[in-house]
Amino acid sequence: MPKKIPMRQCLGCREMKPKPELIRVVRSPEGELSLDFRGKKPGRGAYLCPDPACLARAKKARAIERALSTQVGAEVWEALEAQMKAGEVGD
Repeated sequence: MPKKIPMRQCLGCREMKPKPELIRVVRSPEGELSLDFRGKKPGRGAYLCPDPACLARAKKARAIERALSTQVGAEVWEALEAQMKAGEVGD
């Protein structure tokens, strides 16, 4: 019997995709936001496709703010965009 792959919804494009294909945006217990490429960091998580366009759509719709119940400042958006461009190096 094949192992079940969990599905998660991207905040940008709103498509259901396998969890390993998505990047997790994490609000740590201290309230900091960061990208989690492995899905192991502690905290509340929401998911995005590894596509800057999905991050832009989530920003426009304020989807991350609603999903993680926190305010997201301009400097945090810039840091998230930089982490996404850097890929796994920022992990």
